[in-house]
Amino acid sequence: MNERLRYMAAGAVAATAWGLQEPLDQRLFRCDYSDIAVLGKGVTRGPRWRLAGFALHAVNGALFGLAYHETRRRSSSDPRRLALGMALAEHACLYPLCYFVDRFHPARGEPGVPPLLTNPRAFAQATWRHALLGLLLGLTAGRRTRPGTSARTPCPTGSRRSSLGTSSRR
Repeated sequence: MNERLRYMAAGAVAATAWGLQEPLDQRLFRCDYSDIAVLGKGVTRGPRWRLAGFALHAVNGALFGLAYHETRRRSSSDPRRLALGMALAEHACLYPLCYFVDRFHPARGEPGVPPLLTNPRAFAQATWRHALLGLLLGLTAGRRTRPGTSARTPCPTGSRRSSLGTSSRR
């Protein structure tokens, strides 16, 4: 499988796991916030909002997996830490957009779409969910590969790339 597709699939799987565990964290955090509801009820008010929400969330996860792949190729960071850090950074950067959900979402106030921006429980839920996404992506995306190598063919033992991109023995 193409390496990019593998990372996209890992992102979609992690995002789907996030959605499947939402009922558990809603009980734990005692908050009715659901990303699946926010996405699904944002595009349809009909009975298929949950299916639409999962589909959109999986696509978002796939795009995040692709962004992770591209960042990972250029980074020397530990892959699991990178995935977790990227997921939590996304959370910190995007959570302020809840202002628009609170003001303009067509289903605001309905089950799954409570006020978010000033809701510390929803913020904690979103933090947990992004941490879960990062952890799952870091675990399922595969091991670290060097730029220019495939995931299945490791660099030869004892070789390193020079600044010109050629191999040299030590």
